[in-house]
Amino acid sequence: MKTAVIYYSNHHGNTKQLLDAISRKFDVVLIDAAKTESADLSEYDLIGFASGIYYSKFHKSVLQFAEKNLPEGKKVFFLYTCGSEKKSYTESIAKVVRSKAAEIAGEFGCLGFDTYGPFKLIGGIAKGHPDQNDLNNAVSFYERISG
Repeated sequence: MKTAVIYYSNHHGNTKQLLDAISRKFDVVLIDAAKTESADLSEYDLIGFASGIYYSKFHKSVLQFAEKNLPEGKKVFFLYTCGSEKKSYTESIAKVVRSKAAEIAGEFGCLGFDTYGPFKLIGGIAKGHPDQNDLNNAVSFYERISG
């Protein structure tokens, strides 16, 4: 299955760590949304959107990329890292994807070290994440949805 993942990973590289673990085992094309504004995704069977979470949403560069470049009717998945656990942070990206009549194959989220804003004052939260267990779970998630 030909896969592309559009991502944004900045502060501590948490999200990129998950993608690197996946790409060590599977052939996936990684597209940095901060460096690439457009790409032809029509040739991909599976398209992922990955981001750290910013005010309960995916980063705006990933959202904008999806709005501009996601072809109609594709199979997609979401992957994210966040400083605190919540049921899901995917509503912002899911709204864009649904507008393109895409099939959502699943989502994976885990904790990621976070020193944004006031968390910096206390040395951050979710220290040590993503850990090896998180990386293994991300790889297992991708294996399930791409099989």
